[in-house]
Amino acid sequence: MSLVQDPERRVEAPEPSLLAFYRGTGTDRAGRRLAAIWAFSHLQLEATHDYIQWLFPLPTRSAFDPSAPVLDARTRAAFAAEPGLRERLLRSLDVMLAFYGLARDGERVAPRPDFEARARHWLVAGDHNHRRLTRIVRALRLLGCETEADALRACLITIAAERGATAVSPTTLAHWRAA
Repeated sequence: MSLVQDPERRVEAPEPSLLAFYRGTGTDRAGRRLAAIWAFSHLQLEATHDYIQWLFPLPTRSAFDPSAPVLDARTRAAFAAEPGLRERLLRSLDVMLAFYGLARDGERVAPRPDFEARARHWLVAGDHNHRRLTRIVRALRLLGCETEADALRACLITIAAERGATAVSPTTLAHWRAA
């Protein structure tokens, strides 16, 4: 028995969950919309661990959350083609930068006035936020925001050089340089 495809009937593959999430038509696995995560308090951003893979997806499965979505070619192509998706990605970046006491300043990322207060919560060698920052840089680069990825990477390397190994381990610094 052979199957004959009808060229008049075209079936589209369902929209990837990451695209629906970033377009505002879908939710993450916990049922949250993108705007709800943007509204998280700093305490929620620190204490909640299952949103970062949605905000900044990578093409590799998350070791922390194996059920998190994986960045695929269709999603990357959509981010390349749709400025609105990249704008939402940059809003996600701004939310996370504020959490770290950083901000975009033109084509740079620089400390905000509250940097010292915010840094006390994450600028310690081995802190899980260092992995989050590596993820953010990599995702930005993969999704067409290379300028912002480079700016964040440069800022992090400068912070690491100023603070030393008690704030940023040599391993983390190597990851940031490679991102």
